[in-house]
Amino acid sequence: MKEEIIKAIEELKKDKRKFEQGVDFIINLKKFDTKRESVNTTMVMPNKFRKYKIAAFLNNKSTIVTTVTKAEFPKYADKKKVKKLIKNNDYFIAAANLMPTIATTFGKYLGPSGKMPAPGRGIIASDDEASIKREIEKFEGLIRIKTKESSIKILVGKENTEPEKVAENAEAIYKTVLNNLQRGKDNIKSVMIKLTMSKPIKINY
Repeated sequence: MKEEIIKAIEELKKDKRKFEQGVDFIINLKKFDTKRESVNTTMVMPNKFRKYKIAAFLNNKSTIVTTVTKAEFPKYADKKKVKKLIKNNDYFIAAANLMPTIATTFGKYLGPSGKMPAPGRGIIASDDEASIKREIEKFEGLIRIKTKESSIKILVGKENTEPEKVAENAEAIYKTVLNNLQRGKDNIKSVMIKLTMSKPIKINY
């Protein structure tokens, strides 16, 4: 699969645009009932190519991350502000002592989005700058794979990312999805790779 993806990317890159396109890896599913079955997991891609937007729920303002302090929680009683906050950030970290209040104020929206801070990745015992920095580093290369329909599309690189690194990311995602499907390979209809503005190229799997 890896060599075929590299070849496909090199072919796709011949169609130049005025901006740097992303590389999308697509897995189309079959015999998959989205009402009864789902894939909902996280993984770390082997090759990092982008920085995530991370916000933090902390007791005090931080100089290294966008912060929502406990004193600011009341203004998020407005659900539009909560939704905007969640939409504008990829992940969230939180001080452990604030988690009960976070669950009450933001849980209804953070939970379904898959962005609720969790033990091991997102919750910090102390919100000093060193602890915050260490926690942020845990999110480098992290992606969530979640089925909303019978197709999974994940950004695996940028147009200028080395094709081999993009292929390694795509291959890792394929293996993760395969391991999370009830019927394994029998649930996969097709695998494709494309640039933002291009037509997809089918990949043998």
